[in-house]
Amino acid sequence: MVSLQEFKNIELKIAEIKEVNDHPSADRLYVITIDLGDRDKQIVAGIKSSYKKEDLLGKQVVVVDNLEPALLRGVESQAMLLATHDDMGICIISPERKVKLGSIVK
Repeated sequence: MVSLQEFKNIELKIAEIKEVNDHPSADRLYVITIDLGDRDKQIVAGIKSSYKKEDLLGKQVVVVDNLEPALLRGVESQAMLLATHDDMGICIISPERKVKLGSIVK
């Protein structure tokens, strides 16, 4: 179980995907640059099987902004993109309408 206070410590924010590149050493990963409104971050995400690069550009997404950076196959990931998976593949979590970048998800 996660306490309410622990959940409140997770910074979920709205970001926009600015750039998408193939990971240099992983076939299923993208290296994605996101705009949080006040700064950019890099995310490594395993969504290549469900999304083309051009379909991701400009898309608003929900990210965990205060996640400790991690090296994924030698490339630093500075946040986490939220998504789900079902029989049809991966589905990125995004707002229903355009919202201000950096908005907090509650």
